[in-house]
Amino acid sequence: MSSVDVVIPCYRYGAVLPTAVRSVLDQPGVNVRVLVIDDASGDGSADVARELAAADSRVEVWEHDTNKGHIATYNEGLLGWASADYCALLSADDALTPGALKRAADVMDAHPSVGFVYGRPLHWDGSDPLPAARTESQGSIVYKGRSWLRRRFELGDGCITSPEVLVRTSLQQKIGGYDPALPHTGDIEMWMRFALHADVGYLRGVDQAYYRVHGNNMSVNYYSASGVRDLQQRLAAYEALLDRANGQLPEKAALEKEVRRVLAKDALRRAGRAYDRGRSSDEPIDELVTFAEKAYAEADRLPEWHTLRLRQRLGVRASRALSPLVLTAPARRLRQMYRLRQWKRAGV
Repeated sequence: MSSVDVVIPCYRYGAVLPTAVRSVLDQPGVNVRVLVIDDASGDGSADVARELAAADSRVEVWEHDTNKGHIATYNEGLLGWASADYCALLSADDALTPGALKRAADVMDAHPSVGFVYGRPLHWDGSDPLPAARTESQGSIVYKGRSWLRRRFELGDGCITSPEVLVRTSLQQKIGGYDPALPHTGDIEMWMRFALHADVGYLRGVDQAYYRVHGNNMSVNYYSASGVRDLQQRLAAYEALLDRANGQLPEKAALEKEVRRVLAKDALRRAGRAYDRGRSSDEPIDELVTFAEKAYAEADRLPEWHTLRLRQRLGVRASRALSPLVLTAPARRLRQMYRLRQWKRAGV
């Protein structure tokens, strides 16, 4: 039976911590251990963690005297504690679906070349009980690591939220953990770094984890202000991966140009949507355009550039009136068709 170590960092999430821990302990078909790391919560969360450990010998608790932040806490558990066949990181406000660990472990047991396995996350509002999840496996796909990695550059998005991933521990500790320079997109860079060295498994048609969506998600600050910071961090993740490739990607220049083009288009689309919504005076249009120009030298040749300029010439009132019929609807349909096709091919 495969063994799995699960690291649960906790900062002031004592109220929901039992749900996360129980979702791991109740996993069938694998031997599990849980490490809860309380990052100096100071609100009683550590007391909850100690009670959970007292009730089940498979639970261990580490407590920080001072707050170290999420990246340091992640790496402390994954690199300094995990020793099982496989390991996972689960935020204290998330949870695993029934059977998630065995489904993922079975793929890596069958395919030694696979470095990590993921499926779909089920977004959850924190209500009790947990919503029903799809748990009947529809099979799996094994992607060559480099092929999966190239798809990330083509789409400009990591496609993984995090709790739905199980990693081969030997790979995690060989390649390293989260990059402190990437507080928002360290996971994207790390998954791509793994794909440089191993194949990638994807579980079809099942929900592997509950991802709790609420106002305190760390990503909220990056998606505010039309996502300029999100775009900057996404580009930083791809640049960091390319810097670390050390000659392993002969097509490095082409990949960099492609992801810069994709992110520039994204920035310009966001700017255009601000006009469609009548929010051009409230959102950072100039910052989005500046990002696009810096990210991609040929930004002014992109279709999104010209439609944005058209919106600006027409003004907010005309843009809002025309956008459903002229400016955005055909492009939206084409983008949706393209993305669905790419996601289907990429298993996302």
